[in-house]
Amino acid sequence: MAQSVVKNALQDNLVMVFSKSYCPHCLRAKRVLDAELGQSKYAVLELENRPDCAAIQDYLRQLTGARTVPRVFLQGQCIGGGAETAQLQNSGKLKQLLKQIGAL
Repeated sequence: MAQSVVKNALQDNLVMVFSKSYCPHCLRAKRVLDAELGQSKYAVLELENRPDCAAIQDYLRQLTGARTVPRVFLQGQCIGGGAETAQLQNSGKLKQLLKQIGAL
C-alpha cells in the first residue's frame, strides 16, 4: 500500500513533497517552494498521522537512499531534502529545473 501511495503521488504531481508538519527541514523546503511556485503549485503529503508513515518512509529509502523527510521530487525525480532544495534555490538551479518540467 505504501508503495502505491508514493507512486500515485509522484505520478499525479509535478512537484511533490513528503513531509512532517512539525519538521524544521520540511518547513524550510516548503518555504523555498512557496517562494518559487506558490503553495497551490506543489503537493505535500504530511506523513506523521498516517498509519503507513513508517512504510512510506521505508519505501522512500528504497527510491532515494534516504528515509528522512522532507523528500522533494520534481517530475518523479528526488532532488533531496530541505538543505538540497535551498541550495538549488540559492544557485538559481531550482528555478531552471521548475521551468524544465513545466511547473513555472
